Amino acid sequence: MKFPFIDLQAQRSVISERVEAALKRVMEHGQYILGPEVTQFEEQLAEFEGGGHVVSCANGTDALILPMMAWGIGTGDVVFCPSWTYAATAEAIALMGATPCFVDVDPETYNICPKSLRAAIGESSNPKAIIAVDIFGQPADYPSIRKIADEFELKLIADSAQGLGCRLNGNAPLKWADVVTSSFFPAKPLGCYGDGGAVLTRDEELKDKLLSLRFHGRGERAGDHALIGLNSRLDTLQAAILLEKLNIFEEEIEARNRIAERYTQALKSNILRTPKVIEGGLSTWAQYAIEVPNRDVVMAGMRAAEIPVAAYYPLPTHMQTAYKDFPVSPDGLPNTMAAKDAIMALPMHAYLKPEDQDAVIETLLGLV
Repeated sequence: MKFPFIDLQAQRSVISERVEAALKRVMEHGQYILGPEVTQFEEQLAEFEGGGHVVSCANGTDALILPMMAWGIGTGDVVFCPSWTYAATAEAIALMGATPCFVDVDPETYNICPKSLRAAIGESSNPKAIIAVDIFGQPADYPSIRKIADEFELKLIADSAQGLGCRLNGNAPLKWADVVTSSFFPAKPLGCYGDGGAVLTRDEELKDKLLSLRFHGRGERAGDHALIGLNSRLDTLQAAILLEKLNIFEEEIEARNRIAERYTQALKSNILRTPKVIEGGLSTWAQYAIEVPNRDVVMAGMRAAEIPVAAYYPLPTHMQTAYKDFPVSPDGLPNTMAAKDAIMALPMHAYLKPEDQDAVIETLLGLV
């Protein structure tokens, strides 16, 4: 390809000296597990997200599992989530022994549809929680989802693996959600150089339980384990990297929005659909996802021109082998099914050069 789909090396060139110095400090003090950088990162991320507590962990999937463990969600319980997302969202539910129930998405934002969610809850026995996903980097309709969660007395998780840093009317998802979870997989808007994750909450008691659960259920007395937990700690080296990336994260979000707007202005009159951000929303643009006719033909043409593109998601979770027997909302997920054959994502990162973006736009317009 002429250039990467996501250029991690371009970002690295900006912060390499600071990252190398941070890693050197960790190697010198030698506290590789739960060293001071872990606490520092948790505190700074909580401040960035407008308050609350951050409990870091080993990856974004564990970040979903840990609060469900803390709440005792398990066999016989139903947790609602979109099918239009990476399989880890449903995987975390199933690993708890609970049943994922798949919900449709809004046709414009691709985030969980409140109407479909309500219909699914109405037909379920023993509903326990909702996992909304900040797909492609933008916030879900949290005021509407929170209202439904309160009506049915359900916990609300904001799966912000793609959307950490997004805002709705100036607020982070934690304003509405019981917990927000995120992933620091390298390709995420805020990514480390390996695996990592975090849970954000305003609940002090839940925070203490999460701290125990991520460390094998460790109790207050030395040698005692009060809970059955996980080995799910963010290592100190990754925390040191994330601290340096967090320092430039706001600038990168601004750059991603400028690049997204440039795409939109060039493409909006020439393709089926450019992305629509929810009213009052700020996206982190984990992906710039568009709809085009003959998607697979267009993608083949882009790749033949050495322009990287990706399909999101050619096989929604409810159609995948491990998840095909789980229930779906009574509406049958029509928006999800329509999107799976039309959406493709264009190169998107904070360091995308104008000339590379021009090549993407010109090639695409020559194919549609």
